[in-house]
Order: sequence, then C-alpha cells, then structure tokens
Amino acid sequence: MYPFIEIFGKTIGTYGIATAAGMLVAALVFYFLLREKEVAFEDVVITGLIYAGGAVIGAHIIYGITNTDKIITLFKNIKDYGFIDFVVTLFGNYFGGMVFYGGMLGGLVALLIADKVSQKYFRGADMFDAVAVVIPLFHVFGRIGCFFGGCCYGIPSEFGFTAHGNTLYPSLNDVNRLPIQLIEACLNLILFFVLLALYKKKKFPHRMIIVYFFTYPVIRFCDEFFRGDEIRGFFMGLSTSQIISILLFTFAIIVTVKDLIQKKASGSAKT
Repeated sequence: MYPFIEIFGKTIGTYGIATAAGMLVAALVFYFLLREKEVAFEDVVITGLIYAGGAVIGAHIIYGITNTDKIITLFKNIKDYGFIDFVVTLFGNYFGGMVFYGGMLGGLVALLIADKVSQKYFRGADMFDAVAVVIPLFHVFGRIGCFFGGCCYGIPSEFGFTAHGNTLYPSLNDVNRLPIQLIEACLNLILFFVLLALYKKKKFPHRMIIVYFFTYPVIRFCDEFFRGDEIRGFFMGLSTSQIISILLFTFAIIVTVKDLIQKKASGSAKT
C-alpha cells in the first residue's frame, strides 16, 4: 500500500487523490446525465456543492457513532483533559474520520433540505435519480483510495496482499489480508453500470435511489464480514454499517410496497 506519494516535493495522501478523482469523474457523469434533461450547468454545480457539504458532515457524524464507547469514556474523564486536548481528542480523533454511509446519507439529506427551502433551480426527483447513478461510481474511487491508503482493510487471508511500514494503520502491517476494498470497488463499478443502464432506459423513474438501496446495502452487509479493521462499531454482533444496511433495505421495501398499494388503488379508481 502507498498511503502517501510525493509530488513536486510535497507529500500527498493517496486516499485524498483517489477521492478527488472520484468527485471529478462522478461530477462529469452527473452533468452529462442531467444535460439530457436540459438542467443548467450552474444548477448542477450548486447541487454538487450542497451534496458535498452534507456528505462531509454526515461522514464525520457516523464515524463518531462508531466511537461512541470512546466518546462516553472521554466525557466521563473530562476533568483529566485540558480544553484544547479535549477538543482535539473529540473532534480530531473520535470524529476525525469519515464513513461512506454517513457521507451518502448526509448528502441526500442536504439535497432534501435544499429542495424544501429553495425552489430557485431545478432539483426534484430527476436530480435524485442522477445522484443515485453516480454514488457507486464515486465509491469505486473511494475504495481504491482505501486500498492504497491502508484503511478498511480485510481479514487475514491466503489470498491478498501484505503491507509493510504503514504508519497510519500499524495493525495492517505484516499480515496477508484479503483486498476487500478492491472487491467492493469492483462490485460498485458493476452496480454503476447497472444503474446507468436502467437510467438510460428510463426504468424505475424517480425511484433510482430506491434501486440503489435494494442493492448496495446487500453488498455492504456481506463484505463487512470480511473486514479486518478494528473500528467496526459492533452492536448485537453487527457493525454500524450492517445496521445501516438493514435500515436502508427495509426503507426500500416500505417505499416499494407503498408504491404498489398506490398503483393498485389508482388502477381500481380508474376502473
């Protein structure tokens, strides 16, 4: 793994490079998808910025939730910390990381709020359909960044890679581990092409995010069993991400059942 690379004498994290590349590629695809619907370029940019802002906040919040036990201990021992040390420990360590699910949900919530607050530019269901398509595309780059950075690593395995000297994640070192990050990246790439095909064929209009909630949570729930990193946020034998996966999948079922009931009721009214 290569957590850092040097460019023009400056050390840059490979995860940051991968996510930046993912944002750029996802933004371009997002723009081309919406250009077909005659959405203005500036509206696409504003939507992207709103989503990105919500994603950053949400990603840090969910990361903090995975450290709930440590945060509780920190507050119990608050008298042992100076103000600066307390703030650095809380926000730098326990809220300092980012979790994909938090980012994805935070971005969607930000768009929902923006859609309710302002009607100055086109958002609506078509915008959310395009967002659903590009989420797994961005995630491909994110997981590649995880692999090179060393985070989100897999369980010990005969098949995989062995890292040495990773200062960010010492427990990764000197153990042959399953490249679960790359496996999930491949699955996300497949999911992207599936969603793109459905979007192009105008299947499931205004429900693409529900299709995503039916598919990615299954992928994530399964691959969590192959994660070997320590920060899992276990609850009742399940990780934080597995619990969120169950909730999202359940939400997709509820929305689908509701749609079917409404469709049946509408058909009955017409007859």
